[in-house]
Amino acid sequence: MFLRRRPLVRPVVRPVGAPLLRGALVGGAAYAAGRSSARAVRREEDREQAVAELQARQQPVAPPPPAPAPGGAATTADQPARLGELAQQGLLAPEEFAAAKAKLLGV
Repeated sequence: MFLRRRPLVRPVVRPVGAPLLRGALVGGAAYAAGRSSARAVRREEDREQAVAELQARQQPVAPPPPAPAPGGAATTADQPARLGELAQQGLLAPEEFAAAKAKLLGV
């Protein structure tokens, strides 16, 4: 009959301060990384806020003037007729019609 021999197991001897030192190193590195990423996020938020403030301060650009009608520019003779049509439709008061007609005719 064969007797089985157990393998020799040596006890693991760890230095007393090593786990504490390792924990301090890992925890300190994680803490520093967290602070660094928080600072980066805060800087990015500050930049976005500054850009938003600058855009709000800028004056809006005036839209370009409307393009002329495709039928061509209205002549001076056509404009009083158009004003008469607006007055007949009730879109212009008689005083407004008289003032616009005087402005067109240069009176």
